[in-house]
Amino acid sequence: MSDLFSGLEEFGLGGLKNVEVYENESAKSEEAAPVKHQVTEAEILFDKTYTCPVCDKEFKSKTVRTGKIKLISADTDLRPKYQLVDSLKYDAIVCPHCGYAALSRYFNYMTSTQARFIKEQISNNFKGINQEGDIYTYDEAISRHKLALLSTIVKKSKQSEKAYTCLKLAWLCRGKRESLPEDTENLEEVKKKLMAEELEFLTKAYEGFLGAFSKEMFPMCGMDEHTTTYLVADLARRCGKFDESKRWLSKVLTARDAKERIKAKAREIKELMP
Repeated sequence: MSDLFSGLEEFGLGGLKNVEVYENESAKSEEAAPVKHQVTEAEILFDKTYTCPVCDKEFKSKTVRTGKIKLISADTDLRPKYQLVDSLKYDAIVCPHCGYAALSRYFNYMTSTQARFIKEQISNNFKGINQEGDIYTYDEAISRHKLALLSTIVKKSKQSEKAYTCLKLAWLCRGKRESLPEDTENLEEVKKKLMAEELEFLTKAYEGFLGAFSKEMFPMCGMDEHTTTYLVADLARRCGKFDESKRWLSKVLTARDAKERIKAKAREIKELMP
């Protein structure tokens, strides 16, 4: 293009004669566009303070900030999947002082007899737990949930609490398997081992909910009767007990007061069976 500003040399401004009359707005906006911040898992966590019902000591445990994560889907056995973080990793609360552990919904429920059981069988042998790190890895989360399961056994919890803890452990094994990097050493072998461990916990969850059905009142683990019935049906399916699964599904599908949402889910898993 012609030099619009020729002749400015006499003013000492010759070095600026190649400036553009109109700036390239698109280029400017691209340059000015801020880099979008990628929210990390650590940023949606905070340290919540708990008082242990066994040893009465205070401690902190990592918790997901309410409203900071969005549910994107759920598996047929009701395992929730969220954006940014697997919140299931943070549901087991572990006292670093005495070793008592439980899922968050059960942590504060403790009788004096149960506390004595925990002190005698867990606290006297407990060597502490690592509290460092900005997040919990899947391995750490699984270990914490196994401590919670051990506490349910020692304090003689209801079958539903044991079953629900086993279910959470199965979900964590699945979550770990799904998140394994492709360059993991012996990837297929690791996946196979995690699938076997998941199935073991699913089987224990199925057995526990089955026993709880005839002994406990609803709601159970925050679920109404029809939701629990549906869950038992899907756990039976995942364990290969197809006749049992169909029997439990029929209870959902024929229940007059069951919501259409749970009936629709029941029809979906019925289609998955051989």
